[in-house]
Amino acid sequence: MASPAPLPSHGPALIIRQEERADAEADLERSVELLRAVATGVIAHDRVVRLYAPAPTVAMSRRESRLPGFATASRASIAHGFAPVIRPTGGRAVAYDETCIVFDVVTREEDGAIDQMRFFKEIGDVLAAALRGLGVDARVGDVPGEYCPGEFSINARGAVKLVGTSQRAVRGARLLSGMLPLAGVERFADVLLAVNGALGLDWDPATFGSLGAETSGLPRATAEDALIAALAGR
Repeated sequence: MASPAPLPSHGPALIIRQEERADAEADLERSVELLRAVATGVIAHDRVVRLYAPAPTVAMSRRESRLPGFATASRASIAHGFAPVIRPTGGRAVAYDETCIVFDVVTREEDGAIDQMRFFKEIGDVLAAALRGLGVDARVGDVPGEYCPGEFSINARGAVKLVGTSQRAVRGARLLSGMLPLAGVERFADVLLAVNGALGLDWDPATFGSLGAETSGLPRATAEDALIAALAGR
């Protein structure tokens, strides 16, 4: 069966390399602002790619906020030095800080023309290819026991999760967000053990990987450039 044709892109993407630091809620609100701006035509570009270094955050989904253990999970997040927030996309809890790259991809969508699964696959494929270009044995697919499990996670060696993605759509545009850890992940694993424990969700902290563990001395700017080139369709 032939692979589907790439999703259309008209003109260059708008690239936003966010330099200013914001708090966790403001960064996630900015994602929604970009989604709405593309949907309404305030931003004329058909695709926007945004990268930033986040504040220490545990981002949970709206669904998790309705679980009985959410208040306990939020307190555990704060106790570990992470701000608990509700993210605008789906999935399960994820922890990150300024040692990570968080990215948004916003794509114009006419009348639901972009299939959710196809968009997950398209972005997963280009991210895996970009990471292979950096010397990582990167593949698309979930690792058993990973945090925020998903069919289109990007893993290393089939053993550890490197990138997870989640989506949200409004009439006229679609947002996909993700996160790539660059350095040690021990503090992320620690807080997620507490948070997921409070939420009654199982996972295996040994599956939490990072780019730094798969490469040697790769500068942040090199990783950012590779992600931008992939996500912008260059």
